[in-house]
Amino acid sequence: MKAPLFLILMSSLLPSFARGTEEAYPRTAPGVCEVKTLPAARLMLTDSAEGYFSSNNQMFGKLFRYIRTNDLPMTAPVEARIQPGVMVFYMDPVSSVRTDLQPNAEVKFQTMPERLVAAVGIRGSYSEENYAEGLATLKAWLLTQKEYEASGDPYAVYWNSPFVPFFFKQSEVHIPLRKK
Repeated sequence: MKAPLFLILMSSLLPSFARGTEEAYPRTAPGVCEVKTLPAARLMLTDSAEGYFSSNNQMFGKLFRYIRTNDLPMTAPVEARIQPGVMVFYMDPVSSVRTDLQPNAEVKFQTMPERLVAAVGIRGSYSEENYAEGLATLKAWLLTQKEYEASGDPYAVYWNSPFVPFFFKQSEVHIPLRKK
């Protein structure tokens, strides 16, 4: 069997915690820029004094331990605020109303209202270089959108588990928006 087909097959057989069981909102296709509305959500967050790309996956480990310990499903996407580093996991609808879940020293909760964002889809590794390239593309596209303006800091959105080969990974860069 060819290597790419084998990798696709293997990623489809991974346990649900490794794949992400539920997507919080629709993906933006690679190469596409669009405006989209993200639904209201309950989030789990952890932070780092370092920037996101310097934190060496420490934030992912904190959140993953929390969901494993509390029997929560892994959802997609994972969001990353860049400076200072913050990683965000979405809570699925069932978990978001559980009263037994409590924040701790490493994991905080946040409730987010519906949000309007500009998004660009990216294919490839979750690198600082790909993020910067996507951000530049999105900022240039946003300049052509006369109806909207940026209203917050850009952040990264990662759709795939660490087990997905880099050439299949999908991510996005988002910039929060408001109507002019």
